[in-house]
Amino acid sequence: MSLSRPVEHPLTHQTPSGANVETMFSQIMEVVLKSRAEIAELRRECTELRQANFTLERHVREGIVAAQIRSPHVGTPGFTTPAPSSPQLRAKSPFLSSHSIPSLAAPPSTYIASPLGNGMISYPFGYAREIPGFYVVIPAGGAGTRLWPLSREDHPKFLLDVTLQGRSLIQATWDRLLPLSGADRLTVVAGPSHVRSIYEQLPDLLPRNLFCEPGPKDSMAAIGLAAAILAQRDPDAVIGSFAADHMISGHEAFLSAVTEAVQVAHKGYLVTIGIAPSHPSTGFGYVRLGEKLGIPEAPNARLVSSFKEKPDARTAAAYIATGSYRWNAGMFVTKATFLLELLKEYQPELEEGLTKVAAVWDDEARRSKVLEEVWPNLEKIAIDHAVAEPAALEGRVAVVPATFGWDDVGDFSSIAELLPAEANQPRILGDGGLVLTEQVAGGIVVPGSGRLVACLGVDDLVIVDMPDTLLVTTRARSQEVKRLVKKAKDAGWRRLL
Repeated sequence: MSLSRPVEHPLTHQTPSGANVETMFSQIMEVVLKSRAEIAELRRECTELRQANFTLERHVREGIVAAQIRSPHVGTPGFTTPAPSSPQLRAKSPFLSSHSIPSLAAPPSTYIASPLGNGMISYPFGYAREIPGFYVVIPAGGAGTRLWPLSREDHPKFLLDVTLQGRSLIQATWDRLLPLSGADRLTVVAGPSHVRSIYEQLPDLLPRNLFCEPGPKDSMAAIGLAAAILAQRDPDAVIGSFAADHMISGHEAFLSAVTEAVQVAHKGYLVTIGIAPSHPSTGFGYVRLGEKLGIPEAPNARLVSSFKEKPDARTAAAYIATGSYRWNAGMFVTKATFLLELLKEYQPELEEGLTKVAAVWDDEARRSKVLEEVWPNLEKIAIDHAVAEPAALEGRVAVVPATFGWDDVGDFSSIAELLPAEANQPRILGDGGLVLTEQVAGGIVVPGSGRLVACLGVDDLVIVDMPDTLLVTTRARSQEVKRLVKKAKDAGWRRLL
């Protein structure tokens, strides 16, 4: 008895040899017509959805402006604490507020490895990325001067979504580092005016892992405070400090570099991560590469020959031509106890004060009293000057050269490079429907007031239109915005800062 049978046609359910051509054609046409009807219905629904979104956006803008008119002393709309947003959505506002109307995510930025990365050895991850005993420290500070008036003292750039991807800079930093430490070992150092905003943007941050410094004392005090507290909790802790307001592209290369840095830190070094420069920048410091360390677990690691301050254009070009220099991005990895040893040697008074604070940190009543006594007298100094530079002269600082893309988002010109735009058109940080342009090339427009911004025949301008302030400058002068902030302060416009 044969088990085979004729194959049925999916449309006629008859064998191919007995298929009725007219019946097949009729069924095919029926399917096509049905599909057309469904497509027409989808188009209608999409049109209605777009109209509803447009109406909702208009209502939100009108509501914000009306609220500002009713309560002019409340502050600039959008500067209230933003709610966390889904990383899959692109907010049309850089403020990530609950009133933002999200839309489809923009295409991810393309990562192009620097040619200076040739010869780098990729660290083998496997599937496990968490590093036992590794603690992340995220210093989250800033006066909001370089991106003013978009950023302010109480809402600095790390709280903004400057790429319209739906995540602020500090949220992106959290996402990037979480696989290495988990939430249990991810800490943030911040000032009191930013604590609430940080908790709302990072709902998984443990309260015991947010270290509130009473006032800004630069990076050494912030990182040193975290190191002293974590050394009390875990004497074997290796810490890694990463700024809250930097952009990173090349996720795998970043994780590989941090993993290598941790291996080098276990050997008793203060380790920095050197960024392969993409151009001769005069806005960054440089690290000169020394001899290879020969650590099997960290094949790319080298000694730091020296740190260089921000150079002029000719010197920066000469640095890059040698192939022996990397940008200093301010990323440091080391044992917490080793950092305190260096601090005790080079800045003994600072180490003594931080150790005294850390000893009572978990006792809130005693902590407040000690902070009040100690913190105002601590020296305000960067970690580079306090320990990294003198330790490098003694061969105690290492560098892991890395190939991932990095930007400190230091001005509006930097933001413009991160945003998509059509040829000869300005970048728009916000709702593009509020910007009209004609014969305009380059530049960046931030339509933050809800009113229309119209540009005609101007190139490479920076236009930041907020409800209480309008900034107009050029991309070439965008690094000087903080000078305007000082002038505004001196002129009595303190409430706008």
